[in-house]
Amino acid sequence: MRPLPALLACLLLCPAPLMAAAPVQAVPDLDIDRYAGQWHEIAHLPVSFQKKCVADVTATYSLRSEGRISVHNACRTASGERIAADGMARPVTGHPGQLQVRFAPDWLGWLPLVWADYWVIALDADYQWAMVGGPDRKYLWILAREPHLDRQVFEQLRHRAEAMGYDLAPLRMMAPLTGDPAP
Repeated sequence: MRPLPALLACLLLCPAPLMAAAPVQAVPDLDIDRYAGQWHEIAHLPVSFQKKCVADVTATYSLRSEGRISVHNACRTASGERIAADGMARPVTGHPGQLQVRFAPDWLGWLPLVWADYWVIALDADYQWAMVGGPDRKYLWILAREPHLDRQVFEQLRHRAEAMGYDLAPLRMMAPLTGDPAP
């Protein structure tokens, strides 16, 4: 057993946290009909497929008759060009807040490796904002129905993500926040 002074020193100086982060959990209920539609990206952790995006990032979800969801992601590049990617999402049976998404062609859809976790991990009761991530904590998006988000809501989501173990140091802001500055 460590002497108390060594434990206190480690609390202040150890690089790894002594307490484990809360597990990443998807919301227990997700009404996909209400979730469908256009979302504006407020912030995200950097990912290679968004490296050209500098503004006006949107994700549009459309319900399909076979139970899947069409995904249309679009953004504006530094040159002003609008680029887009189309994909597909599918629900995870028994887990309403968990989806899997792919942007690979349909003929590769049978391969498990082309599907990525897309978990809705926080959701406004009125479906006005959402936070999306995955169990590996590599991806995180904060989305809103409007092209801006209230600063207080953003700070609450940021704290929730950090409590789940997300490293938000590289978080990229893609849209403005409204309201008073955080204290």
